[in-house]
Amino acid sequence: MNIPTLDSNGLWLGRVERAGIGPSVVTLRHGRVVDITSKTAPTVRDIMERDDTADYVQKAQGQDIGPLDTDHRWLAPCDLQAIKACGVTFAGSMVERVIEEQAAGDPAKADAIRARIGDRIGDSLSNIVPGSSDAAEVKEALIAEDLWSQYLEVGIGPDAEVFSKAQVLSSVGFGASIGLHPISTWNNPEPEIVLTVTSQGEIKGATLGNDVNLRDVEGRSALLLSKAKDNNASCAIGPMIRLFDETFSLDDIRQAELTLTVTGPDGFVLDGSSSMSQISRDPVDLVKQTIGRHHQYPDGLMLFLGTLFAPTQDRDTPGGGFTHKLGDVVTIANAQLGALTNTVRLSTECPEWTFGASHLMRNLAHRGLL
Repeated sequence: MNIPTLDSNGLWLGRVERAGIGPSVVTLRHGRVVDITSKTAPTVRDIMERDDTADYVQKAQGQDIGPLDTDHRWLAPCDLQAIKACGVTFAGSMVERVIEEQAAGDPAKADAIRARIGDRIGDSLSNIVPGSSDAAEVKEALIAEDLWSQYLEVGIGPDAEVFSKAQVLSSVGFGASIGLHPISTWNNPEPEIVLTVTSQGEIKGATLGNDVNLRDVEGRSALLLSKAKDNNASCAIGPMIRLFDETFSLDDIRQAELTLTVTGPDGFVLDGSSSMSQISRDPVDLVKQTIGRHHQYPDGLMLFLGTLFAPTQDRDTPGGGFTHKLGDVVTIANAQLGALTNTVRLSTECPEWTFGASHLMRNLAHRGLL
């Protein structure tokens, strides 16, 4: 039974699939899941776009559909929002991206490259403010040493990397299988905080996400980013959105500590972490670089903030590094946001994504909610 663990003090908003009914918007009250789907706000998007989001969720009438420890089918807690992600936002993971590029997607070469340049680059960049004059000086020095990279450009340059991680409604939720493209042989999870942002650029809450990374595919060419990132079931978000209120704020996100555990069918265990206090760009800056007069999102967006985690622990052979095996159970956790757990499969073996925006609209119309 898959049961999410959530802070009872939080104000929560999410989605479950109700048998014979369809996707339903839910909140958590006194340990019980309450369906608050209504004509007033039939989607998470509609609730987020309200001026009184937190107050509405606290007071909305609903149907009790059972305790949290019931085996609900959890969906990603967003619906019509775009799914965007920021990359190379931490110095540590930035170095690993440079190593991927230098190794051209070959994990056997990565360890040697890491020993040669990893520590040197990391030490020079750990306290650099992206886009600053100091960053420009470091850029010139690294170019002179033939160590410059497109990943360093987005890591310490003025412009953040922001890409489309997944299609609207394609993300999977807590307890679902998460997919790897079958061509990949070097890959890893990416534990991240995901912001919930309105169409006006207001951050109203956060949840957890797994921005699955195909290191060999992206390492061959940054132009393969879409192939490396956007595949069937390759994006997990959940378990629920924690809305900002008197118990939770943006400052909590800035100081958040994420843990990651991968438990393999072979008995292998990987433990990792990501500390938001070490992010190179403030979350507010990342939001401003994503949405504004230059780019609008009428239904809002979910924004992955990037990760410090980049696994280098050998799994099978010395110098071979880490890569997933089918059946790995991945758990990303934070004390205030709960835990997101998924099982690794091939994208071709995960359930096909067949329920898009048109299907959701027809479902809601059939239920008399539109």
